[in-house]
Amino acid sequence: MSDGEGVSPQYAEDILGRMKGEIGEVVIGYEEQVEDFLACLITEGHLLMQGVPGVAKTTLSKTFTQVSQISYKRIQFTQDLLPADITGHYFYNQKSMEFELRKGPLFASIVLADE
Repeated sequence: MSDGEGVSPQYAEDILGRMKGEIGEVVIGYEEQVEDFLACLITEGHLLMQGVPGVAKTTLSKTFTQVSQISYKRIQFTQDLLPADITGHYFYNQKSMEFELRKGPLFASIVLADE
């Protein structure tokens, strides 16, 4: 496929169905949340998952990123967390004598923010 071509609805449905199946082998009983993840993937949207500890939020997120082959990062929120820890920061590279951006976890496709 070249950059300008679209995907047929049947092909997209087949791919999404296979993704659902693969995720369903690891995470059982979260069909609605998997559909939400897929909708966000297609529309390039955002998804906020909230829940008590132990309801498979992390497992679902990790499994989804593995199946869809997109980047995943986790942020552990602590009292001493700085904005640069999330967004990244510039550092001076003495070899190239230039400032370079070290991207933080916020640049990943899926970011799990854990408190």
